[in-house]
Amino acid sequence: MTDNQLGEFLRARRAAVRPEEVGMPSQGVRRVAGLRREEVAVLAGVNADYYTRLEQGRERHPSASVVDALARALRLDADARAHLHQLAGTAPFQRPIATTDRVDPALRVLLDGYPGTPAFVIGPSLDILAANALAEALYSPFDPMDNLARMVFLAPAGRPFHPRWDQTAETVVGHLRQTYGIDPGSPRLRELVAELSAQSLDFVRLWNTHMVRGKTRENKHFRHPDVGTVTLTYHAFDVRDAPGQQLIIYHAEPGSPSAEALSLLGTMHATANQT
Repeated sequence: MTDNQLGEFLRARRAAVRPEEVGMPSQGVRRVAGLRREEVAVLAGVNADYYTRLEQGRERHPSASVVDALARALRLDADARAHLHQLAGTAPFQRPIATTDRVDPALRVLLDGYPGTPAFVIGPSLDILAANALAEALYSPFDPMDNLARMVFLAPAGRPFHPRWDQTAETVVGHLRQTYGIDPGSPRLRELVAELSAQSLDFVRLWNTHMVRGKTRENKHFRHPDVGTVTLTYHAFDVRDAPGQQLIIYHAEPGSPSAEALSLLGTMHATANQT
């Protein structure tokens, strides 16, 4: 990671916008992917030299109105717009992210109160901090079951387990980018990004796009070696006493093949633990 995350984000998002998407002429030879700096400046209504200084890191304190104008010019969605404000230092105050991996004992009891559905707690860098028995059964192809990003990019089971791996990988990296915008000095996040960058070219490629993804309600698709395809919805709840931690609860449609698969997984997991 460099110390010019604002400039890197602007360059990456500029490269992702095609001229025709914003009404710019695209004829002739273009030496850059996406928009030119001058084109972004025109669209945002700012001085071209000023915008260049922002990308180069020579100017680091744009106003909130300039950030909003750049977000519109670069066609950023709500998550990416909020991330840009974080990088520029114009976002509203946000509670600090948790620096502890400790999960409250009462929350661990709550996890076990969901015996029929996978439930687990993650930290801001997607570390799995606690899980109930059915979550352990669902993620049993992974050893260890430790971090969602590492499991996707580095574990041998990652691609077979995620039939829509490309989509899952983009979502995971988008979550990490969002976390970085909130807490760029996080030692744990920096350690994780360094590890993934050293071992996965796919991670490097996606990390360099600076795409940001917040919480979604997309279905989760898994392919478990013991029960086949499982499709689940999920809910994420912020843990009030530990900012940055989230409780994730998966859910299968009642009576569906996925619900039957989860039930079978739970039985198999319980039987294995008794032997």
